[in-house]
Amino acid sequence: MLTYVARRLGIGVLVFVAVTGISYVLYHVRGADSIAYRLLGADARPEEVEIKVHALGLDRSLPEQYAGWFGGLFRGDLGESFVSNQDVTAIMSTRVPVTLSLIAATLVLTLVFSVVLGVWAATRGGVVDRVIQVVSVIVSAVPGYWLALVLVIVFALNLGLFPATGFIPITETFGGWLSTIFLPSIAIALGAIFSLAVWVRSSIIDMRRQDFVRTLRSRGLSPRSIMYRHVLRNAAPSIVQMLGLQIIALLGGAIIVERIFALPGIGQMSLDAGLAGDIPVVLGGVAFFVVVIVIINIAVDLINGFLNPKVRIS
Repeated sequence: MLTYVARRLGIGVLVFVAVTGISYVLYHVRGADSIAYRLLGADARPEEVEIKVHALGLDRSLPEQYAGWFGGLFRGDLGESFVSNQDVTAIMSTRVPVTLSLIAATLVLTLVFSVVLGVWAATRGGVVDRVIQVVSVIVSAVPGYWLALVLVIVFALNLGLFPATGFIPITETFGGWLSTIFLPSIAIALGAIFSLAVWVRSSIIDMRRQDFVRTLRSRGLSPRSIMYRHVLRNAAPSIVQMLGLQIIALLGGAIIVERIFALPGIGQMSLDAGLAGDIPVVLGGVAFFVVVIVIINIAVDLINGFLNPKVRIS
């Protein structure tokens, strides 16, 4: 098991280096002068541009710049903002809890409701099964930003059940935190809930056709016991794998949702920094999301390795 964990961690580190390295090159491909002009304005004099390039350290070679940035990660130093001259780590420290709250709430909603709906569709069949499949197709076709806008208009502006914008930390009040994070989480999770529910339903139906299930029925075990102690447990590895893929896919939607609901998270920070040409802040956001994705992948692999020893062997 330790070898399995070490191998997954090593792959995670390689993915982080590759993604951040490619992102670093792409953001610097315009050249140092272009970046300086973006910050100073098109009317900046050449000598001002030269001074700015030197001040930002953009006159060094690209590998040297990336090595310095990557080395700073181990000290918690992500550099300084090109626009505000603030420490990027300090900027992100207040925004990370917001995005992590959004991710955690989305994960809980997706896992709970998808499993409940999937088991319901697999066991009841008929109209319930068809309705869940149809709703899954419809919701999957709806853009996330459109769904977020509808939720704001209906539940925040018209009904007044939730605040339209803003964020209240959970350390201040749990009720306030829940009210500000509920609609954004629903906007992100709704498509994944029904897509994963269909996957859960298919996995359960396939598992119920296995020979060991017929053997358990012949031994007189109750349908409830067979479902929750055997069928769902054996279907769990594929469900966990799909859940990991769904959450990773939904992280991109978090950026747009944070903008719509004015959540001061990493997604909105990265979007604003990208529009302003603030490369260190953008790279800080990229590093954060890559770390989250790597952690989710490792967690999924470890859970699957625990549930299915064959995965560890392979």
